[in-house]
Amino acid sequence: METEYIPVDLSNFFDTNEQTEKTEDTGIVLFTEKQKWLVSVLREKLEASDRDHLEKFDKRIHDLKQLGAAIANFPSLLERTNLTVGSRTPQALIDSLINTSREGDTTLQLPSKATLGKGFLVAKLHTFSSLERLSKSAGLGEKITKEFHEETVSMMFLLLAEDVYLNLIRDNSLPMDSRHQLAISLLLLWEHRADQNITDVSPVLQAVWLARTRLAPAFGTMMGTSELIMLSFQLDEQWSEFIKTKLGTPEVNQAMEEFLFGISFEQITLLKNMLRERGISAIDRDEVSAFLGENVKTDFSEDYRDFYQQYTLRRDNARARRRLNIPGPHKTLEDYFISFVMESNAKKQNQDNFANV
Repeated sequence: METEYIPVDLSNFFDTNEQTEKTEDTGIVLFTEKQKWLVSVLREKLEASDRDHLEKFDKRIHDLKQLGAAIANFPSLLERTNLTVGSRTPQALIDSLINTSREGDTTLQLPSKATLGKGFLVAKLHTFSSLERLSKSAGLGEKITKEFHEETVSMMFLLLAEDVYLNLIRDNSLPMDSRHQLAISLLLLWEHRADQNITDVSPVLQAVWLARTRLAPAFGTMMGTSELIMLSFQLDEQWSEFIKTKLGTPEVNQAMEEFLFGISFEQITLLKNMLRERGISAIDRDEVSAFLGENVKTDFSEDYRDFYQQYTLRRDNARARRRLNIPGPHKTLEDYFISFVMESNAKKQNQDNFANV
């Protein structure tokens, strides 16, 4: 039987003291303090030495603020709201997320503010990607350009987080209280377009992705995986613990292989069988397409867009397997890791609360 949960005041889950610029009448974070500083540094540089680009820069920032202001006209997801027909409460929204049995794309079932906010985040990501290039051409130095890049990547992980939360909320194998907490996190992400959980894990996932792009795994073996595992222990304590405690689970192992090799579980299985039958121990990346009889991209750049594209491909494959109840990972590596981090944080918080009693 699933555990009952008690409705919680959602305001307790967001740091109201966080210093951020928010659009009027909404919780959407337009710029964090770090982002505001970067934007001001770049504007000062352009004002002093590149008036032509300054006008375009100001218009881009103005447009972004206007978009945030438009979204501010839509009702908050954290308050009781009287809609055109009936009313909506945060708890009712959480219940609908947890109890839905719908498959496929749920865009039309999501609140308008959630959908619009995602568009805002994409626009903001594109803006910072442009500002990264502009900061480089303006001669602001490698450090500032790198910081613009890091902020852009962090926005990509926010897009990823929304998918991960939706996946995990619908996972009936998770305890009800975990799914309830995930639903709260999703509502906060939708409302603010910021998320502390992802702020914590995104540097780790990015480091693992960079390690993956620099390795040359031997297809047909687990050699590449073992290299990544050894490197993983140098990255982050939570990631190391995740590897030690979860990689023995078949589905987590399969999700790791998909992440590492860049091809699907089905392709990996087919390739292993072909190599076994032919008595070949391993092949390199360049040979994969020839063996599978199709053009397969297995080498990926460090570009965050490659990361997100590959994630969405693995996500869609995992959802299809879950829906059809067929072998292979039913969740992505990111699903497993973020779930692990949230469970670990919850346990630590409960232990700390118990110690303070």
